Amino acid sequence: MKYSFVSYIVIYVTQSCGNGNHVKTKKLTLKLLTFHITQQKERSVTDKPRFDAPNWIKIYRMLLKQSQQICQSGFKPDVIVGVSRGGWLPARVLSDLLENANLANVKVECYLGIDKSGETPRLTQCVSASVASKRVLVVDEVADSGRSLQLTFNHIREEGAKEIKTAVLYYKPRSIFRPDWWAAETSCWVVFPWEMKETIRGIVEAHKTDAAKTEQELAELANAGVSRKLMTRFLKEFSEAKIC
Repeated sequence: MKYSFVSYIVIYVTQSCGNGNHVKTKKLTLKLLTFHITQQKERSVTDKPRFDAPNWIKIYRMLLKQSQQICQSGFKPDVIVGVSRGGWLPARVLSDLLENANLANVKVECYLGIDKSGETPRLTQCVSASVASKRVLVVDEVADSGRSLQLTFNHIREEGAKEIKTAVLYYKPRSIFRPDWWAAETSCWVVFPWEMKETIRGIVEAHKTDAAKTEQELAELANAGVSRKLMTRFLKEFSEAKIC
């Protein structure tokens, strides 16, 4: 009998709650999950990539190269501002690589899920340090629609910054805002190491009534390099969180 990812989760919860065979059921469920992800990966390996999932090492190398580009440009920021939440980690790494401990935060919210974003991003936390008369480097993970970066840029300018430069890891051609520096260009949905669990949960939640779509998207994540073992672990956690 063929089961979907959603079916696996229901089977796990029902059987572990309805009978005493908890350990046996857990092992069976995880085995089926791992097998099905592998099979889906083999079938879809020739398809056009939907996701890009850079690992920690790749991201660090991207930021190392980017820090060199910033230094070579002659721009020396007085403050580095990370756009929450995705820009926090690259901003912290650039803070280290540029040897600039003046790190601040601004929070903009707009994303709603996989391939979805709010039409109008909202500034929910103003910049956390004074930027008046200062040179500011704004850092985010990706310029997707570009609306978040545009909003942040305008906010920093309104706060009196003398000069503003922007840097992202990934730039998408559709972006209405063109950053000063980006490490790579892509049209894929980028899944970063610091958002793996919420991405997988988002896929499961978005396709509760479409098991085939859930399977397909998880298989595509595996194609992008996301660990099948990690996906299985998170799916197990989601199922165990359900109340018996």
